[in-house]
Amino acid sequence: MENFTTLTAVAAPLPMINVDTDMIIPKQFLKTIKRSGLGKNLFEEMRYLDDGSDNPDFVLNKPAYRSAKILVAGENFGCGSSREHAPWAIRDFGIRCIVAPSFADIFYNNCFKNGILPIVLPPEDVEKLMDDAVRGANAIVTVDLENQTITGPDGGEISFDIDPFQKHCLLEGLDEIGLTMEKEQAISDFEAKRRIATPWLDIAPGVRARGGGAPGACPRPRPDSRRVGRGVGRGIGGRGRTLAGTGARCHPHRHLQRRAGAQGRRGAGP
Repeated sequence: MENFTTLTAVAAPLPMINVDTDMIIPKQFLKTIKRSGLGKNLFEEMRYLDDGSDNPDFVLNKPAYRSAKILVAGENFGCGSSREHAPWAIRDFGIRCIVAPSFADIFYNNCFKNGILPIVLPPEDVEKLMDDAVRGANAIVTVDLENQTITGPDGGEISFDIDPFQKHCLLEGLDEIGLTMEKEQAISDFEAKRRIATPWLDIAPGVRARGGGAPGACPRPRPDSRRVGRGVGRGIGGRGRTLAGTGARCHPHRHLQRRAGAQGRRGAGP
């Protein structure tokens, strides 16, 4: 994942509340599992006319905002379904930062996983940035994640809060996979110990285990003949035969049936 440190770019105003994920990326584009290629469908229903041409009134179609990397929006941005395609589409378009009074929780967290910085500010600060963004190509805003500040076109500075862990992940460019790979040595050490302690778990697929069983299965424990011999006469007590290493026992009633059958044959006469 690409890291985020400082971003200086044009900010596009989107003064709408409750922008849901279906508005961000409509449902017909959710078939893909690729993170790339969705930028062209971002805000599809607002961005294009019925004939497929650009809607000249939509902010991201205006020349001044076509290369915007910062979006200033209304409250409850990203509400609706939890589709991760929404931040995928935003990131693929080129937007790296969204400023709003509030976000839907799932969308907010998904942004961090995809290299997007969502910033929550009081409504009055968002309104000021919205006014700055209306300036078009002159709406150059700088977002400094390390110092947690936003600097507007007039030099005014606004501070913002962010979770320290999320901040660390963005600064270092770490998603869940990246965080896992930071523990690569510990994982390797654990696997090395596991191979020694439980070697039967590493049987290659397609190799038939000793003693039968499905390919790749653990070797089947063999019965201990001495314990089996001692257990035959104990069927009445419910102890039955025992297979060494498994704890499995033969059903004691079967021994009763066998003994009764044998006695019947011996006692039978002409």
